[in-house]
Amino acid sequence: MNLDHVHFYVADAVIWRNWFVQKLGFQPIAHLAGSGIYADFETQTEIVQSGKVCIFLSSAKTAQSPVARYLQKHPAGVADVAFQVENLEMAIAQAVSSGAKVTQLPQVVRQPQRIVKSAQIQGWGDLRHTLVEPLEQPEESLDPGWITEFDHVVLNVAAGELRKASAWYEQVFGFQRQQTFEIQTDRSALCSQVLTHPAGSAQLPINEPTSSGSQIQEFLNANRGTGIQHIALQTSAIVEAIAQFRRQGLSFLSVPFSYYEALRQRPGFSLSAAEWQAIAHQEVLVDWQKDLPQALLLQAFTQPIFPQPTFFFELIERRKSWVNKQCHQAKGFGEGNFRALFEAIEREQMKRGSLL
Repeated sequence: MNLDHVHFYVADAVIWRNWFVQKLGFQPIAHLAGSGIYADFETQTEIVQSGKVCIFLSSAKTAQSPVARYLQKHPAGVADVAFQVENLEMAIAQAVSSGAKVTQLPQVVRQPQRIVKSAQIQGWGDLRHTLVEPLEQPEESLDPGWITEFDHVVLNVAAGELRKASAWYEQVFGFQRQQTFEIQTDRSALCSQVLTHPAGSAQLPINEPTSSGSQIQEFLNANRGTGIQHIALQTSAIVEAIAQFRRQGLSFLSVPFSYYEALRQRPGFSLSAAEWQAIAHQEVLVDWQKDLPQALLLQAFTQPIFPQPTFFFELIERRKSWVNKQCHQAKGFGEGNFRALFEAIEREQMKRGSLL
């Protein structure tokens, strides 16, 4: 199971199509009448793509649109995380047998550049999951620009729901539990469970707040419920990509210079002086495993893209290291980077006055 596409519900699909093109270098590939696998003519949908990353953007034309109904309950954000499956009927059967609700029955659909068979099920909270079985693959992906493919999608759930939500995704989709993080400072805390799929590249970390001032609780309050906190997009050149995106007006979370001074003191530090300086200048977080210091995990995070402190993007580069003629790529989620992100969002919370 892999991530196929992500579907945003927004106030104006055209404005956000232009935003993705101008800020992140996506290419517009389609304009549709409809919000999902069914055309409803009450919704406008724009599709943009970079490499294997496909984004659907929908806005309402009438009050009867599913987008209008969604935006009455939540601010703009991700309404649907779509997974690509090998056998749609088997995936639906497993989901239904595990208690999932089918919200759109299977149907063959002609999408831009391909034909698919797809259906949709109700996810956790108001999130939906379209399941897509490609019947016809495009000959090649679009020029990826700086962004090449999805890395992971992060879901925020209410306090006390982490275990239940993780179990639901295990039973319905076959995800498996991997890393667990418990991050705490003097001001706030969260707990996170990383889920990965054994038959594909899909990764789904799930967060819950463990303090009243937690950044996860701030998200839940602003989003008015469970929702997707961020999407990580892979790049093969994160420093150059961020420099370009900054020139195009994209804002990133700040990282104090003291972080980079401490980074040089960590065992296994292997960056050259020039690369360390470039990474510090672009405020990229860096992590590595003790036994594979060359397989760097590089991450940077945008400011929230909507007016509310809800959704943001992550850029991630997973570097490779050769040991004894074997290639090892940075995997998982570095605890050092996780804590650094947590502290960076805390600083933004304090600026907003939502954390004292």
